[in-house]
Amino acid sequence: MQTDFTTTKLNWRGGDNILVPVIAAGAFLLALVLFWSGLAQMVNSWSREEYSHGYLIPFIALFLFAKRLPRISGHAPDWRWVGGVLSILAVLLGLAGNISQISDISQYGFMVFLVGLSVSTLGLRNTLRLWVPFVYLAFMIPLPQVVYLKLSGGMQLISSELGVAFIRLAGISVFLEGNVIDLGVYKLQVVEACSGLRYLFPLMSFGFLFTALYRGPVWIRVLLFLSTIPITILMNSFRIGVIGVLVNSFGISQAEGFLHFFEGWIIFVACTAILFTLAYLLTRIGPGRGRLSDAMDLSPPVRQDVEAALKKPWAVRFPAFVLTAMLAGATLVQWGLASTTSLPPRLPLATFPSLLEGWQGKQEMLPSEILRVLGADDYVMANYASAREAGPVNIFISYYDSQTDGRAVHSPEVCIPGDGWEIKSFEPVALVLPQGGEKMTVNRAVIEKGGRQQLVYYWFEGRQRSLTSEYAVKWYILWDGLWINRTDGSLVRFTTPVLSHETMSDAEQRLLGFLGQVKPLLPRYIPS
Repeated sequence: MQTDFTTTKLNWRGGDNILVPVIAAGAFLLALVLFWSGLAQMVNSWSREEYSHGYLIPFIALFLFAKRLPRISGHAPDWRWVGGVLSILAVLLGLAGNISQISDISQYGFMVFLVGLSVSTLGLRNTLRLWVPFVYLAFMIPLPQVVYLKLSGGMQLISSELGVAFIRLAGISVFLEGNVIDLGVYKLQVVEACSGLRYLFPLMSFGFLFTALYRGPVWIRVLLFLSTIPITILMNSFRIGVIGVLVNSFGISQAEGFLHFFEGWIIFVACTAILFTLAYLLTRIGPGRGRLSDAMDLSPPVRQDVEAALKKPWAVRFPAFVLTAMLAGATLVQWGLASTTSLPPRLPLATFPSLLEGWQGKQEMLPSEILRVLGADDYVMANYASAREAGPVNIFISYYDSQTDGRAVHSPEVCIPGDGWEIKSFEPVALVLPQGGEKMTVNRAVIEKGGRQQLVYYWFEGRQRSLTSEYAVKWYILWDGLWINRTDGSLVRFTTPVLSHETMSDAEQRLLGFLGQVKPLLPRYIPS
């Protein structure tokens, strides 16, 4: 083995050099320690149906890596500084994710680490030749909760509308309010579990794998992958339509239990069959007009080719050593900074007063399925009435001790349509409370269902802030998680009907007056 020492680099060459796998393995083991919390949460998310394919992703990615490994060249790593930059970024993301307890950051940081390790040991060009397994690994990471909820809400609305169209094709009279399908005798709610995401994510990962092994033209491969989205939406809508027809004909039991679950598996198998059929048709009409079996590269990796690639004369240079040292240091820093901060004391929301000046309230309980989706640590929902006011006011507060690991406040922008209401207008507005003249900004929404209108005020409260933007909430969760080790917070929402004999201004004044009484009480229940 030839050794070349300089003041700026350490350069070992030779395919039999033990330093290459030792450094790579050492850095990988240190990374597991640094990113362990985020990876554990990622694996835990695989128990959910929409991410259940995650268990297979690492093994399939390893298969793809072995198939592409013979493509790498044996030249010294090029652009090695890119590996160093990615390494620094990965370590910072790992620290930020652990200290803030936001697993999404750690999970994406681990992906950056893998790419940085590859660039540091194999070089940038070789890493680009291995892009397929790296991209495929991203399918094992769950979406950030704010993105998931937005996507789920949008797909619920689309699936509801298309599902109703299928029901009407069967000659059945049906009415749709938001995500609620009204069949007259029965009402079906297209909940989050019926959004189609449980099919979309696995089918997209399968579609990517399919196109990675497909040897046809690039445009066909791109088309096949993108087609997984409309295929999923259409088939999930068809499933909702079939359930509606069965419920209308045979009763509500058709939408529950084993039959519902079994219909789900049938739809996923049907989505996969449609994808194969589309690939077959494109192969038959595309350039070459060959057979689908000939267009698929299903051969296993050749052991001799993989061994030959591993014996190529690479070079391991400075970034690999820096990466290992940084990971070791970051792990120690993390252990030193990790601490548990006690939350300020607060009263449980169940003790929220039922008597306010001129108002009498009655608390209500949420159904268990809504509580499961909500995931809140504490909540209160109550209806208040006053002899001086024409209409009631509903208050809802959900509180979270920690908004990490997929638990966070649910935006009413997603939940309101799910209850059959249409958002007619939405905007942040500045208010001046009648009691004390306090100024604050809230989200103001006018919603409508069946000709009835309601006025809604809501905002996100916690840690000395009142925010109206979901994205600002996410930013401050990260910021406060890093600096004060707190991510608690809550949603505060007020709703009042706009009665037939009232103007919108009347409802506005009622809500504003009630808000002025409640706002000073909130610090007792939502710690600042």
